Amino acid sequence: MLFETLAYALQKQMRIGLASPRVDVCTELYPRIKEAFTVKPLLLHGKSEISYSYCQLTICTTHQLLRFYQAFDLLIIDEVDSFPFAQDAGLAYAAQNACKAKGSLVYLTATPGKELQKQVARRNLSVSYLPLRFHGYLLPEIQVIKTRRRELLPAKALTYLKKWFQAGTPFLIFVPKIVDLAPVLKKVKQTLPNLAVASVHAADEQRLEKVIALRSGKLQALVTTTILERGVTFKNLDLMVLAAEQTFSSAALVQIAGRVGRSAQKPGGEVLFFCQRKNAAIREAQRQIKFMNRKGAQLGGKMYSV
Repeated sequence: MLFETLAYALQKQMRIGLASPRVDVCTELYPRIKEAFTVKPLLLHGKSEISYSYCQLTICTTHQLLRFYQAFDLLIIDEVDSFPFAQDAGLAYAAQNACKAKGSLVYLTATPGKELQKQVARRNLSVSYLPLRFHGYLLPEIQVIKTRRRELLPAKALTYLKKWFQAGTPFLIFVPKIVDLAPVLKKVKQTLPNLAVASVHAADEQRLEKVIALRSGKLQALVTTTILERGVTFKNLDLMVLAAEQTFSSAALVQIAGRVGRSAQKPGGEVLFFCQRKNAAIREAQRQIKFMNRKGAQLGGKMYSV
């Protein structure tokens, strides 16, 4: 999505900042940007071992923007609605200060918060919609599967897990709370003893290693909290959300659904929400994705058949 803009800015010898509130997003972007462009980017975050030196393209967390003053001709804030940027006025001020007086500040998100929407309505911000991914297919839509009993891993879900395991495709299982990780993981292992699966959450010291293991094929599945709702890309992915009516916001559900269909090899996939009832957050997530797909269809996008 950003490559053409970055290529143009680099060609014009602009100094570029690509920032995100989430370390995971920055570490995900860095190797992809490094592979795609001849310029060597600099990666800065709180745990960086590399000290700062001037670079035409800097990838960093939004906290690192406090180190810059009128530095960037183009500053892009990815996942602008994510914590802590959306809740910290100081970080928004730092972003404004880090951008040159005549520079361009771009906010990028699939789920703009109410404050951003108010700024758009007041015409303090202009908005552009990008309803199609690079491969030209529409977004995978959410399939809601209702369950009769309050069961975290229902029999209907196990049927899909067996199918995905046999197909050999990677998949994610999202749970509402950290305490749900262990029992769900145990049940999955009991059902599919040959499945390479692990669990992951925000405080997991091996979080990045597990993400890499799923991407490389060493793992086929991860049971996860919302820590993987955004900023990570896997090829050929399917996913399910268990107890989707509990704790998940509509923004989180949209971001989770957005993990599927990100590769040209498989521009679609299954997005399954298991719940006892369809609440407002689930309905809103479905509405937002259908809204973007209507816009995408107007541009010639087509739905991928699973």
